[in-house]
Formats: sequence, C-alpha cells, structure tokens
Amino acid sequence: MTEHSAASPTSDLNARYGRPGRSRRPLLIAGVGVVVLAGLAWLIWAAWVQSNPPVTSQLQGFEIVSPTSAKATVKVDRSKSVEASCRLQAKAADFSIVGEVTVTVPADAPRQHVLPVTLTTQRSATSVVLVGCTTADQHRAR
Repeated sequence: MTEHSAASPTSDLNARYGRPGRSRRPLLIAGVGVVVLAGLAWLIWAAWVQSNPPVTSQLQGFEIVSPTSAKATVKVDRSKSVEASCRLQAKAADFSIVGEVTVTVPADAPRQHVLPVTLTTQRSATSVVLVGCTTADQHRAR
C-alpha cells in the first residue's frame, strides 16, 4: 500500500481514465491568426481602392443666370484616361430639385479638366449641387 500511496493523484487518474488528448489550443490560435490576417489584408486592400478612385470631382462655383437657367463650373480629376459621367442638380429654396443634367467627360480629354455646365431649370433655382462623377468601374459618385 505504501507503493500505491506514493503515486501522484494525476498518475492514478491517467491509469484509471487514460491519458488526456493533445491540446487543440495551438491549432485554434493558428486558425484565429489566419482569419485575422485575411481580414487585415482585405481591410488594407479596401482602404487603398477607396482612397484612389479613378475619378474625383469638385464644384468650383455656380451662378443663377435667370429663373430658368443656372451655370456651374466643375473640376474633374481622373487618375487614368477613362470616360466619366458627372451629374449636377439645381435646387430651389425649398430644396426641391428644379433642374438636373449629366455631362460626359470623354476618355481623350485632359486628365484634369474644368467643365462649364449650363442647367435648364423648371423654376428659379437658389443653388447648384454636384452629385458627383462616375466611371464604368466606379459606380459611387465622387
């Protein structure tokens, strides 16, 4: 009995129930690491693509010419020679849209291009808003 009592409680449990299986903790940590790295790579890619769009635009100014007409100046910057479509809206004092036009910047135009745009309105406008420009590959107006 002294021989049996000298054995540790752990070895008694191992003898009775068998040895415990290998820990799955390293496999779990490796799996989580792979998922985190894939998510980080996607985040970096998405940030890079969104921060470098093929076309950007800026409304440089507008003028209300008459109760049925407004003029605007739009600056369009393209990172590559692609055709871009830019949409502008004329708005009344109650913020309703009273005129809208889409202008096209051809692919062979200069990459930095300033466009004079004339909008025909249904009634007197108080402002002109640049919705943005899009390309075939960029559907979100910028």
